Amino acid sequence: MKKLCVVTGSRAEYSLLKPVMLRILEDKECELLLIVAGMHLDTRYGITEQEIIKDGFSIQEKIEMNLATDTKTGICKSTGLGLLSFGDAYERMKPDMVILLGDRYEILSAAVAACICNIPIAHIHGGEITKGSIDDCMRHAITKMSYLHFTCANEYQRRVIQLGEDPKRVYQVGALGIENITRLSLLSREELETCLAITLHEPYLVVTYHPMTLDEKETKYQIKELLLALDSFVDYQIIFTRSNSDAGGDIINKKIDTYILKNKARAMVFSSLGSLRYFSLVKYAKAVIGNSSSGILEVPYLRIPVVNIGERQEGRIKPDFVINSKPTAKEIARGIHHAITHDWKNEKGDNPYYKENTSKNIINIIKQNLNQGIQLKKGFYQLKQEKD
Repeated sequence: MKKLCVVTGSRAEYSLLKPVMLRILEDKECELLLIVAGMHLDTRYGITEQEIIKDGFSIQEKIEMNLATDTKTGICKSTGLGLLSFGDAYERMKPDMVILLGDRYEILSAAVAACICNIPIAHIHGGEITKGSIDDCMRHAITKMSYLHFTCANEYQRRVIQLGEDPKRVYQVGALGIENITRLSLLSREELETCLAITLHEPYLVVTYHPMTLDEKETKYQIKELLLALDSFVDYQIIFTRSNSDAGGDIINKKIDTYILKNKARAMVFSSLGSLRYFSLVKYAKAVIGNSSSGILEVPYLRIPVVNIGERQEGRIKPDFVINSKPTAKEIARGIHHAITHDWKNEKGDNPYYKENTSKNIINIIKQNLNQGIQLKKGFYQLKQEKD
């Protein structure tokens, strides 16, 4: 029996990991060990561990590492707290492999602890670039600590190899987020209204905006410009999702709260929706506005236009249905206008992140490598020099 430990520290990351977790539960040769940390246990973000339990998963370890602050020093301390606790958790659980997704500070501390404890890491979503976020550094650091790599596009696969990882351990499997959507039975409009206890107006916009973690001043500027742009669409209902726990998240959430107080008739916010409610909400929206990775990876699969603001997602491959916008009120408003007036029905909607059997392939590859035996002494794969 292979003991596979999955770590999740945020609501968005959990929705991506869910297909992998289900595959492990279904596999008679594997045992799922689940560590829940960070935002899942934080009252500011809806204590989303309850959603995980409701989905039928057993939580073996809870790691409370979030301090009641989103300052840079607070994030540093939270990362340190996580490192202290992950080591103890791994010692108790003794997993054969740790499965990590993404690039957040919770996952960085989980990776460092696993590396020190000589536990092989399978990393999902490596090789990507997000120039407007500190996540870039964390993502590449996690890549170098990992043994297996599961990327979601060919370009990202090549980049992981460029970082010195052996091509034999780097796999292009597609995006889990798309598989997650295909597994969901999205709610009808009426079911969604009942579930959220709201009345959805026609039309409405979904707004998901996160901090520019490399520049706090830019975060303040961009959220101000975004809210000004939304003032140009007074006939639209605005549904916000709260920002995550990155440095600067509280700034955004306070601005949203103030905006809602001034626009009670047409604006509202949710701390956490979960995959089913979020993508059901997106399904009936005229557009999604913001700078979330979900707007790049998953929302276009539903053929809903996305206005992607600023540089936070710069470097990621953009599918059809994504409209890039400079972070000024004028340009954001122009992007929204294009999103709501263009005839998207005739767009092909080719998605570079879609691939069949993503979670199945991940688990099969992990099992194959564990059965063959893992040598943690990695070399550095040197790219062949191109001829002049």
